[in-house]
Amino acid sequence: MARIEFRNLGHAYSGRPASLKDYALQPMNMVWEDGGAYALLGPSGCGKSTLLNIISGLLQPSEGQVLFDGVDMTRMATRDRNIAQVFQFPVLYDTMSVFDNLAFPLRNRKMAEREVQARVHEIAEMLDLSRDLKQRAAGLSADAKQKISLGRGLVRKDVAAILFDEPLTVIDPHMKWELRQKLKEIHHQLKLTLIYVTHDQVEALTFADEVVVMTEGKVVQQGQPEALFLRPDHTFVGYFIGSPGMNFCPLSIEGDAVMIGRQRVQVEPSQLQALKNANGELKLGIRPEFVDLAAAGSPGAVNAEITQVQHLGTSQLVTAQVEGMSIKARVAPETRVAVGPQWLSLAGAQTIYFSNDQRIGR
Repeated sequence: MARIEFRNLGHAYSGRPASLKDYALQPMNMVWEDGGAYALLGPSGCGKSTLLNIISGLLQPSEGQVLFDGVDMTRMATRDRNIAQVFQFPVLYDTMSVFDNLAFPLRNRKMAEREVQARVHEIAEMLDLSRDLKQRAAGLSADAKQKISLGRGLVRKDVAAILFDEPLTVIDPHMKWELRQKLKEIHHQLKLTLIYVTHDQVEALTFADEVVVMTEGKVVQQGQPEALFLRPDHTFVGYFIGSPGMNFCPLSIEGDAVMIGRQRVQVEPSQLQALKNANGELKLGIRPEFVDLAAAGSPGAVNAEITQVQHLGTSQLVTAQVEGMSIKARVAPETRVAVGPQWLSLAGAQTIYFSNDQRIGR
């Protein structure tokens, strides 16, 4: 395993970026600790795979350094980085047995056959492949083939890191959940450095100890799943994480009044001062889970019009209009909610305020 560090790392495919918009990966500094489980989360085209390919050596960055345990690996070839990579679609030898596929990386490094046998059986047991070891890989399902690919990434003990590039895309939803749990168990057992690329927030939040959220070639926040949900540093994080994502309302300041459209919303004095001191476009952000039905004139509440109530079994998803904006609220299933006028509490303990999309008061 290795501690992986980026120093002023950036990449532009054009080679001569004139502005930040020209970067596929904007310059950054970052550390991936030895033995950590990380997820790179973001939409397609945000730079996740570019970053992963720079770590593996498939792509050399146009600027900055990549260090493994303090050693500069920026210009080193992939074969010299001791990296295992698992791709979106299964990469294996169809004519070989499952056992031989798992054993191939070890035999290629001249490991003693007794050690090969022990290690292959250990990984096969972890991935529930023990019964398939004698079968040819060609005859197995897509799920089983991808488990073999995962096993080939995990079978070596000496790797600096294992990189997963959306490895569960071809897996059915139920099997995805099982494999995510398996990967977490394996991580706790083997203490490997794992970096997992995905656009699926559920995969990222359930797999990783720390999640790195990316958009438009830049990292907007890195942290534990709970922190990303409760305290997003950027409006993109609030929007991208959560189902549905965070509600946002543009704010204006009129003297000592905070306004959502034509309605005044009461905020704490410290928050009012922070909003008055901020420069740029102001927004209020609140998760649907923290939007409450309120009595008329309650502190932090605004007048709304409920337009839809969806019963989801464990909760109700309420859609309302506030000053022409759609607001979502997730309320308890036993709460009585009717279409029509209703006060909603938007400014409370779990409300976040943003200036130019960055959280105020970090």
